[in-house]
Amino acid sequence: MTERLFNFGAGPAVLPLTVLEQMRDHLVALPGVGMSVLEISHRSAVFDEILATAEMNIRALAGISDDYHVLFLQGGATQQFAMVPMNLLSANGSADYVVTGSWAKKAATEAVKFGSVRIAATTEADNFSRVPGADEIDLDGDAAYVHLVSNNTIFGTEWSGMPDTGHVPLVVDASSNLFSRPLDVARHGLGLVYAGAQKNLGPAGVTLVIAHRDLVARASSSLPTMMRYVTFAESGSRYNTPPVFAIYVVSLVTSWLRAQGGLQVMSERNERKAGKLYAQIDASGFYHGTAAADCRSRMNVTFRLGTPDLDARFVVAAADAGLAGLRGHRSVGGQRASIYNAFPEQGVDALVSFMAEFERING
Repeated sequence: MTERLFNFGAGPAVLPLTVLEQMRDHLVALPGVGMSVLEISHRSAVFDEILATAEMNIRALAGISDDYHVLFLQGGATQQFAMVPMNLLSANGSADYVVTGSWAKKAATEAVKFGSVRIAATTEADNFSRVPGADEIDLDGDAAYVHLVSNNTIFGTEWSGMPDTGHVPLVVDASSNLFSRPLDVARHGLGLVYAGAQKNLGPAGVTLVIAHRDLVARASSSLPTMMRYVTFAESGSRYNTPPVFAIYVVSLVTSWLRAQGGLQVMSERNERKAGKLYAQIDASGFYHGTAAADCRSRMNVTFRLGTPDLDARFVVAAADAGLAGLRGHRSVGGQRASIYNAFPEQGVDALVSFMAEFERING
């Protein structure tokens, strides 16, 4: 098959077509280099330029000052569940975790291995169908940091804005909505933001960490070298061989984001795409959204049909129509349409049309 489907998968997710074409054209030999990007040295001037471009784009997109390090790590966002407390939480300290889904719960469970953890708020009793209101979050003013997940891919919820944590640093797992809207990193105070690349930034294999210099300096020298943020800050993300190809793709994707007009343009586009799907879900009682209306994600639209049989038939029929990856996460079932930055609006239109026709036939 050479014709591209509409890929609604939650990740690894769709990449911009122009980026894929650049990757294809440069795979055998980068222009002026004579070798593939898969073959270049991570100590070469060529990779120096790739790495610098990726960092420059990231700083430009989010207005990130020199007070913050921009690091390219490995291990996925899941490794950050351990690296964050290892670097930021002392043996006698405590950290606050806001639990709004499976990944936030896993992060809190991992942090317990390194220090004291308080659950400042949780919506598990509501099956993670919403994020907590400001009056539900019980913060400890002496906490080492507050951790939350900004978008919940499995349950389809998203924070519309970050809670005010005062002088306590806010640490955010933004894997599934980073750069989908304007990001004010300084708003996080002495904060840290991390994201696996495979949603909005590039392919799996590289994890972006944006961390305030004061937080990076916290880590104990007794930590394993590869688990200290300062190791990568001091080595320009090249203490060992980094994921060169993945960082190269991040440089292309972030260049594409800038060419599109930046994060405000992407935010408006994402609002429009998600709005079309939610309007179709709400148009009748045939489809049922799983997230509270005021907490709905713009990146992962989750919904169900009336019966498990209809859910199963919907997925099969959608796939036959060229709409791939709509089956909900294995832990919750139902449907999930992931529509990250690079997902084309015509794919959303195609799904809306399919949903209307499926309802006409089966309603």
